[in-house]
Amino acid sequence: MHLNDCAIPQLPSRAMDRTMDFYRKLGFDGWIASPAGDYAIFQRDTLEIHFFLHSTLVPAESAFGCYFRVQDVDSLFLAFSKADLPSTGIPRMTKLEDKPWGMREFAI
Repeated sequence: MHLNDCAIPQLPSRAMDRTMDFYRKLGFDGWIASPAGDYAIFQRDTLEIHFFLHSTLVPAESAFGCYFRVQDVDSLFLAFSKADLPSTGIPRMTKLEDKPWGMREFAI
């Protein structure tokens, strides 16, 4: 893999304004990237994620997801913890832990 290679996930958003608010709480800078207001781009350091409008999405039934692999997951966990998300429901944030498959991770 080349240093500049990357994949940018495109995820659904039921409401762009709520998505903007949520990801800004996580420390992302975001902006609406389409004249129709149905596409947004968010960046936080080297992490980038895009959202498209999907107003009929049912989050509890969705299989959409994104995995960020970072050098310092502990620091990212601490930064995201400032959003004070609950540990259950939607949205939620799980605890940081070492998984049996060898990864140290958490989920939002």
